[in-house]
Amino acid sequence: MPRWPLTRVLRPAEPPAPERSAHAARDRLLPSILCFTIGALALLQIPALPDLRWWLVLAVPALLPWRYRHFYALAVLGALLAGWRVQTLLDQRWPVERLGEDVWVTGSIASLPQGARSAGADGEERSENTRTWRFLFEPDAAQLPSRIRVSWYRSSETLRGGDCWRLQLRLRPPHGGSNPGGFDYEGWLFRQGIGATGTVRAAEACGTAPQHGLLRLRQRLAEQFGRWLPGHPALPLVAALTIGDTSALADEDWQNFRLTGTTHLIAISGFNVAIVAGVAFFLLRWLWSISAALCLRLPAQQAGLLGSALAALIYALLAGFDPPVERAALMLLLLVAAAWRDGLAQPARALAIAWAIIVAVDPLVLLTPGLWLSFGAVAAIYFVTAGRLENHSAWREALRVQLMLSLVLAPLTLFWFQGTSLLGPLVNLVAVPAAAVLTPALLGALILAAVVPMIGIPVLQSVATGLTWSSQGLGWLATQMPQAWLAASPQPAAVALALLGALLLFLPRGLPLRALGLLCFGALALPPGQAPKSGFELVALDVGQGLAVVVRTAQHALLFDTGPAYPEGFDAGRSVIVPYLLRAGIRRLDLLIVSHGDLDHRGGAPAVRELLPVTRELGALADEACDRQTWNWDGVRFEILNGPTPGLSDNDGGCVLKIDGENLSALLPADIEASGEQNLLRDHADRLRADVLFAPHHGSRTSSSAAFIETVQPKIVIFSAGWHHRFGHPSPEVVTRYRDLDSGVRQYASGDSGAVIVRSGPEGPKVSEWRNEDQRLWSTPSDYAWTRAESPKASSDSARRRKPASGRKTSRSPRTSAPE
Repeated sequence: MPRWPLTRVLRPAEPPAPERSAHAARDRLLPSILCFTIGALALLQIPALPDLRWWLVLAVPALLPWRYRHFYALAVLGALLAGWRVQTLLDQRWPVERLGEDVWVTGSIASLPQGARSAGADGEERSENTRTWRFLFEPDAAQLPSRIRVSWYRSSETLRGGDCWRLQLRLRPPHGGSNPGGFDYEGWLFRQGIGATGTVRAAEACGTAPQHGLLRLRQRLAEQFGRWLPGHPALPLVAALTIGDTSALADEDWQNFRLTGTTHLIAISGFNVAIVAGVAFFLLRWLWSISAALCLRLPAQQAGLLGSALAALIYALLAGFDPPVERAALMLLLLVAAAWRDGLAQPARALAIAWAIIVAVDPLVLLTPGLWLSFGAVAAIYFVTAGRLENHSAWREALRVQLMLSLVLAPLTLFWFQGTSLLGPLVNLVAVPAAAVLTPALLGALILAAVVPMIGIPVLQSVATGLTWSSQGLGWLATQMPQAWLAASPQPAAVALALLGALLLFLPRGLPLRALGLLCFGALALPPGQAPKSGFELVALDVGQGLAVVVRTAQHALLFDTGPAYPEGFDAGRSVIVPYLLRAGIRRLDLLIVSHGDLDHRGGAPAVRELLPVTRELGALADEACDRQTWNWDGVRFEILNGPTPGLSDNDGGCVLKIDGENLSALLPADIEASGEQNLLRDHADRLRADVLFAPHHGSRTSSSAAFIETVQPKIVIFSAGWHHRFGHPSPEVVTRYRDLDSGVRQYASGDSGAVIVRSGPEGPKVSEWRNEDQRLWSTPSDYAWTRAESPKASSDSARRRKPASGRKTSRSPRTSAPE
């Protein structure tokens, strides 16, 4: 009788070879997708695309026989796909050499136009019946960018999505401000596939474009909503929750949603799609189960799955199939497919496949917060609910899910949006169920109004009233607790540690290390930046045509001017200044100075006050004027050189700040002109010498007189001017004056260099240009065009332009600039 080793008896029989291969493939799925993602993400972090030689070098290890060749090859493939996508978009961009060129373009409006009442130079709304329109435009000509973001100022036309227009556009390459922590507008344009921005100079209507049938349907629905709910306060919410049109929501509405942590309920994304799919599933499964014959042909469970997938797809198309909705629909379809096949025994695998498909189609999605927030939320729900042995009641399970979502999404929200709502976890306990009822009810009422108007329209008005009450309730909460927004900007390592803490806190009961979860969240409170140990640091932020300067010592922080802000548009305080302050670890301002009342100097002040505490204010918006005074912070002397003087213009009466440190001095004269400079020369000639000078009035030819420059003797001159702005700052004459003073004078323009950072050093001032330090694949590099003899305005006006074709022109737009 043969003798069998005990190990041979106890060891289970090995599965057949095909089954072993399938198991191995499943085991390698998650690591493979991870390597693919890392490769794509790594390429998106470098400043320039590698050339062919580098790609060949990277490909060699993938051809060699070694153990991890498969994973390495997938990482290279991810990088290659990301590089191909980046190069494709770069090839479509309007060249900088053709900036300001006027071109006649025939094409179609490719988005729902966003219209707002035109604003004047002071930022206030105008009373005349004109609007400012912004929309995406798709030209018919192949030699132009495939998508152009168009602004049409003071237009009396009524625009509709899908309409054909022949426009004379003044085209600009995509460009935006470049600041530490600030919103990357240039990157946002790049990810949207927008190759140029343009301003309408003249226009001719040419009927309806043959394409964009879905867009025209959404446009007709938006107009129909207005007829069904004329003047109803919930009309913007109805459009937002059904067709994804949020253009009618005011800044105040978004502020209320932000403070209460309910923004995710309004902007159509995974939650809304999941609600619609869930309601369709339960409704169709119930109706299907009534008929035995239908159940014999197809089980009610599977009929419900098909119905939910179809409902989600229709809703996603109705909402415009924007990237967040597209991602949500794809995730849901894959989960439905997994449930159809194996009862959703492996939802993590379905999510991983959805992730891989989304990243492979467009690797740039890795740079968007929506991807990480949506997948993070779904993964958190799965982690809490899957594989648990305890049976909790429905309300306890919902509470656990909501708590886990709050703990997971809070660090991600802090990282992407520099803050999170303290009210969000509690408000969402009520708001999420309310939205789960109101959203399907709204869609059902709309269908009923279209089919049976006599019954459906009153039902729709009732649902809209419910939306109004909900919105008013959120507004009341936001008003009662304006400090509910926790402003912070943690580093990626702190975010990763906090996410680990969330996982530890929700480990099954009895497992070790759960108590360490709370300690992991402590990393979020650590300041991300470091103040100078001695002297001061000066940061001229890139706010377009305007001024905003942050001065920081070892223990104090000062903000001099706050940049521009426009109604329902760009706000330098919210988009640039506060994100920078939080990224630098500044949670409080010791002093805010607004030099004078011009919009490009005071516009961002309300947002700064709203998001950060300010200990003291001086200047145009404060009760305390800029009287001549001095103070010392951490060994640095600050001095206001001028005071209120009757008869001076607003510019010449602005605050002038002088700063003297151990190895660095700076002069900030705001917008004073030649007469104001003469007053300073008369009263403070011995106090004006400075290493760093902010050119008065953005470098206007009415300022920077020769006598003033000779007296200040700057080593560094900073022009706070917009990139190729219509005002043409800095003036070529002024640039020449500073250059003639001393060939060693370094001149910088914030619109070209991005944020200009000046630090004191033992060998003199050290200057950093953020646009060059944070160069990304899509960034327009600094070109210093303003230093040439010809001004940017003159060079753009002299660029080659096409003559307008003959034909009736229905409207003409004046020369007006858009905030970047």
